[in-house]
Amino acid sequence: NVSSACVTVYVSPQPVEATDDAFWDQFWADTATSVQDVFALVPAAEIRAVREESPSNLATLCYKAVEKLVQGAESGCHTEKERQIVLNCCRLLTRILPYIFEDPDWRGFFWSTVPGAGRGGGDEDDENARPLAESLLLAVADLLFCPDFTVQSHRRSTVDTAEDIHSIDSCEYIWEAGVGFAHSPQPNYIHDLNRTELLKLLLTCFSEAMYLPPSSDSSNANPWVQFFCSTENRHALPLFTSLLNVVCAYDPVGYGIPYNHLLFSDYREPLVEEAAQVLIVTLDYDSSTSSSPTVDGTTTGTAMDDVDPPGPDNLFVNYLSRIHREEDFQFILKGVARLLSNPLVQTYLPNSAKKIQFHQELLVLFWKLCDFNKKFLFFVLKSSDVLDILVPILYFLNDARADQSRVGLMHIGVFILLLLSGERNFGVRLNKPYSVRVPMDIPVFTGTHADLLIIVFHKIITSGHQRLQPLFDCLLTIVVNVSPYLKSLSMVAANKLLHLLEAFSTTWFLFSAVQNHHLVFFLLEVFNNIIQYQFDGNSNLVYAVIRKRNVFHQLANLPTDSQSIQKGLQRKKKTPEPISRTNSQDGVSMEGSRPAAPAEPGTLKTSLVATPGIDKLTEKSQVSEDGTMRSLEPESSQPSPESNLPSAVSDGEPWSWEKRLSSASSSGQWTPTPDWVMSWKSKLPLQTIMRLLQVLVPQVEKICIDKGLTDESEILKFLQHGTLVGLLPVPHPILIRKYQANSGTAMWFRTYMWGVIYLRNVDPPIWYDTDVKLFEIQRV
Repeated sequence: NVSSACVTVYVSPQPVEATDDAFWDQFWADTATSVQDVFALVPAAEIRAVREESPSNLATLCYKAVEKLVQGAESGCHTEKERQIVLNCCRLLTRILPYIFEDPDWRGFFWSTVPGAGRGGGDEDDENARPLAESLLLAVADLLFCPDFTVQSHRRSTVDTAEDIHSIDSCEYIWEAGVGFAHSPQPNYIHDLNRTELLKLLLTCFSEAMYLPPSSDSSNANPWVQFFCSTENRHALPLFTSLLNVVCAYDPVGYGIPYNHLLFSDYREPLVEEAAQVLIVTLDYDSSTSSSPTVDGTTTGTAMDDVDPPGPDNLFVNYLSRIHREEDFQFILKGVARLLSNPLVQTYLPNSAKKIQFHQELLVLFWKLCDFNKKFLFFVLKSSDVLDILVPILYFLNDARADQSRVGLMHIGVFILLLLSGERNFGVRLNKPYSVRVPMDIPVFTGTHADLLIIVFHKIITSGHQRLQPLFDCLLTIVVNVSPYLKSLSMVAANKLLHLLEAFSTTWFLFSAVQNHHLVFFLLEVFNNIIQYQFDGNSNLVYAVIRKRNVFHQLANLPTDSQSIQKGLQRKKKTPEPISRTNSQDGVSMEGSRPAAPAEPGTLKTSLVATPGIDKLTEKSQVSEDGTMRSLEPESSQPSPESNLPSAVSDGEPWSWEKRLSSASSSGQWTPTPDWVMSWKSKLPLQTIMRLLQVLVPQVEKICIDKGLTDESEILKFLQHGTLVGLLPVPHPILIRKYQANSGTAMWFRTYMWGVIYLRNVDPPIWYDTDVKLFEIQRV
């Protein structure tokens, strides 16, 4: 039926009259279609042919399909036949819209009013006619709260007249208990399926963004999202709440009973995935350019801004930023943590729970929550619940480090940790002992969550693939931010930090790229913070510093003459000695862990825009005596060279990490000079460490000689009881580099989010093989 009608539309060069209902009804009258059927019956080539050969027929088809949805929303879809028509129109529009968006000439079509079409040819005044896009979006919103179609009817009996869809208060029909709604409706399989189809159409409407090339100009807001999240949509609040609650209340294990998913097919999961995707797209909002709500909900801005309503025009962002009840925060945090931990549950009880696949969408949602709602961020950090978010993120980072198709996942995980690390509480929480034994491909250790973080970061830097290099600055910034609060590092973590310093301070690495020395500065700052502020509990780190004292002496005596610089660079051209792994004590990985695997050849991935350098991503704040932070004025210096480093280093095999580290140097013709080396060598913050070595090394050596000691434990015992009070330079103020929103990261999030959505929607493949411009689709 659908197919034969398509052929007619395609073949017929004459426009088919919009009034020819018998003809157009063939498209939606079928009873047994599914969305997959529609995709099979309406091939891409045919849609494009109609678009080129019979544009008026395609226009009429779109118009008639929207008209049917509007009629369904008006009538309330009381009969099975009406519901079927609505679903078929939904599927058809989901199929056709990407082909409208890929053609720039058609893109404005849905924003025009269709004069005279389907109005029985009457010459009514078209002035107040809505654009097709608005009619479509409002109809979908109405249909998402349609009793007996997508929500439970509140009628007592069949005798009552059917509820009028225009008089119902959709806030009483929110889909799931949670934020702002206490009643959990009876689960209904059919309603969930219908909601999922409507949300799929909504997501397809919003996907016009995929067909525009990336631009940092935030003024080009997505008109579909803008309208849908405006006051024009009377269901904005209940729909936002429904989407958020459906996601956060989802329990893939099924009522806490292991293996329950094997008994029941889980029809909730497709709805939860769709809801998560629609939610993050509606929240795609550049907070760096707006008067965003501050912690107390007021907006930052001048008196001139008073004409605007408080908070952003996008109601979804507005509602999200205004959630404030503790129990709502608890519900959201518990839900997100439960879902993020789902893949970890898999590892120690295989197949006990359904494995969810939408962790990337959840990470974007968590990011948005923290970015738009500072009260939520403080709530997350108030208790050790933040660790329930941290551990899954570290698991994903470690697991994806060798897989080039998951670079985006690596970035968002690191961005979230960067955001959290800007708050003192995060560093304090990391001191909690790590006892959960999630099988991870890292050395076995006994210690705290801080140790876990450092060990995973070391693993990413030393055995991740080459494209992760732009993240090194971010990873070390996170460690710097938390370092003043770390009470006691394990020996394993202390050795990892020194292993990194050893690798980053070799002459060939320091001289081979213009920004490489920054990594040494970050690591020295970590050691200084711990020695100055947490010396007492950190005998392991102090011992490791004493053992590796040569590294610090070599840095202090770094040669700056041309000849030595050339010699240092020559050493790179010969294959450099692999850094000895023995002293990095990698040892045995945890039991039950699998090594991080590279992507399967042929895996699809989407390209990402470059991320801003760390100096653009963060702003420096100084922690005062009383613990409050004040922002430091950025120094007006030369723009830092790292900000314009391209993020995508060419893809290649995971090389030995020395080669990988040096690969950054080949970008651009830059040569190190003695003046350049002097300019930063003179600023290396070595005073504290040199003083420590000056005081402690002779004492440790004396003990070794006196007692004939070769045993670490005696030396550690001595260091535990030692003190440097009064011997070290005056402690420097603690500097925290806090994440700051900027249009560069906003654009990065947009491309990443749509790339995830593109790749995750394969059944049906909504956007596959259409001319997407926001990113490139690549095969590994």
